[in-house]
Amino acid sequence: MRHLSLLLLALLLAGCHTAAHTPEAAAPVTDAALPDSSQFEPDIAAFEAEDARVRRMPGAVVFVGSSSIRLWAGLHEDFPGTVLINRGYGGSRVYDSLRFADRIVTPYQPRAVVFYAGDNDLQEGRTPQQVAADFAAFVQRVRAAQPGLPIAFISIKPSPVRAYLLPKVREANALVRDYAGRHQVAYLDIYTPMLGADGQPRESLFVADRLHMNREGYAIWAGVVGPWLRAL
Repeated sequence: MRHLSLLLLALLLAGCHTAAHTPEAAAPVTDAALPDSSQFEPDIAAFEAEDARVRRMPGAVVFVGSSSIRLWAGLHEDFPGTVLINRGYGGSRVYDSLRFADRIVTPYQPRAVVFYAGDNDLQEGRTPQQVAADFAAFVQRVRAAQPGLPIAFISIKPSPVRAYLLPKVREANALVRDYAGRHQVAYLDIYTPMLGADGQPRESLFVADRLHMNREGYAIWAGVVGPWLRAL
């Protein structure tokens, strides 16, 4: 009997350990619990000032996230015929877009959202589990305003200058992919095609800083994002 009790206790503890690594099991992410995002207030205010000058476009596809979105210069040319709004701001993390979602995503009543962030989070020491939990909270927040809103997560990219982070990048991507598969979110894998035969980031896809992409790198992204957009 004592042996059976010990076995049940071990199974219970193992189950708790597994659950703690899923986004759903994490404590609810609130703005108060997030790191400071005030440095991006000028960027968000600039977006709002732009909105005040031009008519908002309900039914557009909002691209939101870090500098990889902001610097996508050919975004409109890559997806002709699709109304797009670029709300990328450099240096941002997943939790920044969560915090500002009510100002730079939901006001547009978008037809869909394409999300990219995560590598800045990992660079600053946030864990893969926190990245996945923050993204899950972002999904919940924007879908609270628009139930069923189509959302796509562009996988965290492999950058040469941050190659040392690749194990954490793979872990974060795997956690988000698992979450996406259970919550009707599209996981768009750009990580794999950006690797060379040696399993390392392809230098030819990046500009001199080895972090941001050139046109060839964005062509890979467009080739992955495009089919999802066309299927909406």
